Amino acid sequence: MTTDGTDCRGAPLTFQGVGGRAVVARFDGGRITSDAGVLLLREVAERTGLLRRFAQCFTDYRDPERIEHTVEELVAQRVLALACGYEDLNDHDVLRDDALLAVAAGKRDATGATRPRARDQGHALAGKSTLNRLEGTPAAASGAARYKKIVYDGAAIAGWFVEAFLAAHPTPPAEIVLDLDATDDPLHGQQEGRFFHGYYRAYCYLPLYIFAGDCLLAAVLRRADGDGAAGAVEEVARIVGQLRATWPAVRIVVRGDSGFARDALMTWCEAHAVDYVLGLARNTRLEAAVARDLALVAIGCAVTGAPVRRYRELVYQTHDSWTRARRVVAKAEHLPGKANPRFVVTSLPVERWAAAALYEDLYCARGDMENRIKEQQLGLFADRTSTATMRANQLRLWWSSAAYVLVETLRREGLAGTALARAQVGTIRTRLLKLGALVTVSVRRVVIALSSVFPLQRLFAQVLANLQRAYPLRC
Repeated sequence: MTTDGTDCRGAPLTFQGVGGRAVVARFDGGRITSDAGVLLLREVAERTGLLRRFAQCFTDYRDPERIEHTVEELVAQRVLALACGYEDLNDHDVLRDDALLAVAAGKRDATGATRPRARDQGHALAGKSTLNRLEGTPAAASGAARYKKIVYDGAAIAGWFVEAFLAAHPTPPAEIVLDLDATDDPLHGQQEGRFFHGYYRAYCYLPLYIFAGDCLLAAVLRRADGDGAAGAVEEVARIVGQLRATWPAVRIVVRGDSGFARDALMTWCEAHAVDYVLGLARNTRLEAAVARDLALVAIGCAVTGAPVRRYRELVYQTHDSWTRARRVVAKAEHLPGKANPRFVVTSLPVERWAAAALYEDLYCARGDMENRIKEQQLGLFADRTSTATMRANQLRLWWSSAAYVLVETLRREGLAGTALARAQVGTIRTRLLKLGALVTVSVRRVVIALSSVFPLQRLFAQVLANLQRAYPLRC
């Protein structure tokens, strides 16, 4: 079935012949899946309980006697499909016949043979309309609603990401660095909350992401007509509260670019024993404070032809937007052809972090977060916010975020010690998840005949063994 609705399953496809033989194909192979690697994601989900707990963030007002797809099954279907590369709800009108995806989603009837209505038999999973109703249910829906009766609890979902992070680290770390960043989510329709952003030169949302290393802690959909740091204090406060409820002694550092160097965030951090290191936009006062250093590095660069930098400690306060003076580390740098001064503001004392190390080793490391955002948007379709309301689009962002948590767990535990230990989502999908298999479902067994010519058979088996060792089943 193509995405434009044309049914290709019965029509032959003719290719260039070989050795006098015709080459003809049809979409009639039966229960063959192209995504057998979803079994690894199912192993993650089942052994950690991640998707089960995610589904508990929804309230189901449907009549229990008429439910064919539980909330847990719907959640698993949507999240696992995203991880396998299917971002569109339309894809599910064919995916609902994938017996292995049905197994991964927890369906006992993996072929849909026992469904009560004849028109549904053979379709084990939900179609696009059912999933669309799940996404489009308003917050005030109840059992009196006609179709849309499954309501998500946004606060519970937001907390789920931190709970997943805590569960992934049974031993408390000595220090956690919370990376904050905003990005654009372009819009091409009349979605609620759309706004033209001057910097990105497009109508977009402006989601806020918070990571701790590779672990996603928050993904908040926001309008693009506010400050880039809007909501940061509330999100940091919520996350810090959850972390310290379990790890009261953990040190926490907030890190972000100059868009987050706001007095409200810094003041909150100072009041709650949270350190910060934030970029600081250059201005004439700051540049004047390092004018001598800039002149010296310009001479050095002219002599050597290579970049030259010096660091200087400053105590700085804005004229009216900051409530107090703060430590600023200045990098006076000259590149071939231009000056490149940079500044960061921090609560960290010089005794703990000297200027050069603070900038080069601590602050600059925040750049890796951009790769995590790319995984979200390019690899897991977090920018597929094309439905009408912000509430529904926030859920779509969370679907992608939940898929990221699953794949990141697979990477952290299953791929540890392998050549793919640092692979990004797209590579993991291509190398491990896109695996052909013939699925046979009987009364007692589901047998998956994996491709005999799959080049990474040993790696696949090793990943499964790693997951089973990392998350042993409790008797």
